[in-house]
Amino acid sequence: MSQSPPPSQLAYVLHSRAYRETSALVDFLTPQGRLRAVLRSARGKAGTLARPFVALDVEFRGKGELKNVGRMESVGTSAWLNGEALFSGLYLNELLIRLLPAEDPHPAVFDHYAATLLALAEGRPLEPLLRAFEWRLLDDLGYGFELSNDVHGDPIAADGMYRLQVDAGLERVYLLQPGLFQGTELLAMSEADWTAPGALSAAKRLMRQALAVHLGGRPLVSRELFRKP
Repeated sequence: MSQSPPPSQLAYVLHSRAYRETSALVDFLTPQGRLRAVLRSARGKAGTLARPFVALDVEFRGKGELKNVGRMESVGTSAWLNGEALFSGLYLNELLIRLLPAEDPHPAVFDHYAATLLALAEGRPLEPLLRAFEWRLLDDLGYGFELSNDVHGDPIAADGMYRLQVDAGLERVYLLQPGLFQGTELLAMSEADWTAPGALSAAKRLMRQALAVHLGGRPLVSRELFRKP
């Protein structure tokens, strides 16, 4: 049975859609996990707050899986995102909706999300921020793996070639095949050294492979935004 959440808590809107005549069905990210709630009178003042990337203090009511928003107001500093930073924020939101179980507390994910939004708003380089968020999300959900050791516990060799076994980790291979990763790239990732040649592009490929199995074969809509001219 679902437990009633704390009366009031910090939250961000991940997604909102019209519900019945004047309400909205909203997915929130909170330190207590992802919550879905009905926002009444969504066309009024409350509705203007129900947009992504705004730090909120929300009162949730109800014990079932579908809560009701009793009170909602903005708090602190909100992240104003534009261009590719906006697309990146929408990508983070879609990842969380798809991967984060409902009402499963992950306070570290909440804190990292808030920090990543602020970094995006400050105009910091996108790719390192996205790769770090993907990695920490997978790790916090229990899907992480070693970057400095292979599946047998041996240190990653700089001159080695590796493939990802999603349920286990990195396996060294000795025959060339598509989708491999160089040891130097993996070691750079483990140190978050994004100045190393090929590290960022390899990290993007690695995260795509690691995320794919948990996304159930359905593509992320937000990724298409980066492909539009």
